[in-house]
Amino acid sequence: MGDIHGHADALRRLLDEIQPQTSDTVVPLGDYVNRGLDSRGVIEALIKLSEHCRVFPILGNHDEMMLDARSDLYALDRFRHDGGEKTLDSYCSESWFYASDLSFVPDSHWEFLQRCLPSYETDACIFTHACYDPFVPMKAQPTRLLRWTSIEDVPPAPHVSGKLVVVGHTPKLFVRHYGHVVCIDTACGFGGRLTAHEPATGMTWWVDESGNTKQGGNP
Repeated sequence: MGDIHGHADALRRLLDEIQPQTSDTVVPLGDYVNRGLDSRGVIEALIKLSEHCRVFPILGNHDEMMLDARSDLYALDRFRHDGGEKTLDSYCSESWFYASDLSFVPDSHWEFLQRCLPSYETDACIFTHACYDPFVPMKAQPTRLLRWTSIEDVPPAPHVSGKLVVVGHTPKLFVRHYGHVVCIDTACGFGGRLTAHEPATGMTWWVDESGNTKQGGNP
């Protein structure tokens, strides 16, 4: 699944459309928080999903910013500037109180973010948030590439493993398939939609940000 950015309703409706079974594997590609109104609901939904099937969440750059914001005031300012105000609001139960210190975030949500992976590999595919060095094994990849580097200008060459790479992070209103790399960030958080993609079949599902429109089909 591509970048969710606090759109919990879209996530729930997308999962309703996909209907993952206990034997399925779901790989959310990161950026669970910021921009949308319900980052708290997104993480709650993913925690619940992990009790039903195999879930291997990837850490996105916005999720990294949230983790860093716990202990660094400059990081907190950056987090707030990049959409974190709405994340903070989603954790604040009283509208008159501004939880700028993230004190309302439950331990289970911090634990979820802390166990997110830099990347995940299967026999045929690699999943990561943003980009990769085509000549370096995934365990040795630099953080900047995995979470912060866009594929917009020059998509990376095929990975040395020969595996298909699935990424998010770079928003467009459509799935981009370059043969050896697929980007499924379809601009949820920017007025676009949330997309799920099944590499084995090429099947793609999506819903708009409000969760009101959904469609199944090939990309």
